Amino acid sequence: MGHMDHFSAGWVTPVLSYVMACVGSALGLRCTVRALEADGASKRNWLFLASFAIGSGIWTMHFVAMMGFSVEGTPIRYDVPLTVLSLVLAIAVVSAGIFTAGYGRSRVTSVLLGGLGTGLGVAAMHYAGMAALNLHGRIDYDPLLVAASVVIAVVAATAALTLTLIVRGPLLAAVSALVMGLAVSSMHYTAMWAVGVRLDPSSAELPGVTATEFLFPLAVLLGSFLFLTSAYVALSPTGKRHESAVAAELLREVELTTA
Repeated sequence: MGHMDHFSAGWVTPVLSYVMACVGSALGLRCTVRALEADGASKRNWLFLASFAIGSGIWTMHFVAMMGFSVEGTPIRYDVPLTVLSLVLAIAVVSAGIFTAGYGRSRVTSVLLGGLGTGLGVAAMHYAGMAALNLHGRIDYDPLLVAASVVIAVVAATAALTLTLIVRGPLLAAVSALVMGLAVSSMHYTAMWAVGVRLDPSSAELPGVTATEFLFPLAVLLGSFLFLTSAYVALSPTGKRHESAVAAELLREVELTTA
């Protein structure tokens, strides 16, 4: 078994990856709230932006964290098409969850299905990203830890969406983003704990690119997009519906469901 180091770059990569996950989550969740206040094309556009923000945020978190991942005895390269596919997959699956939350008639059901879709998007992105990893050896997974990582993603994503829909001020908005960021980071490191590497030493050149050649520039680009879009969302006017009305609607549906 190859010795793995998840923090070969120190604490910079886990801290920075968590920050990026929180930024993407905060932006995506706020866009979801704006979508609930809007109608027509405006609603759809806010939901698209929310999906892209969360999807690109979790992708950036994953590959920033992977910059600190190394395996003793082998270099690591990344397959470019699969890496890009993991980004597209993240946005696509998260979109299914976010649009379900945005367009569902029952807010409670929408949150549950939206959390499921968003959590599965986090998990799908991670394992697609891991499929892009090339090294001299084979990667195995502990199935119990894989299942645990998916459950963590789904439960925490559902909690974050719930907090978002009942949010009444900046404090709970920040808490929901921190919860979602924690979900992504916890899911990532739980999933990485499930990894085992069986080395097959070789001097052959590995296909693909290094993290600094491709992943770092793309992560910087997506990170810049997230920060700039966060400023746009913060400065844009709110929609016609107030968050308190959304909260009241959700509470009424909870009462009807539990009655």
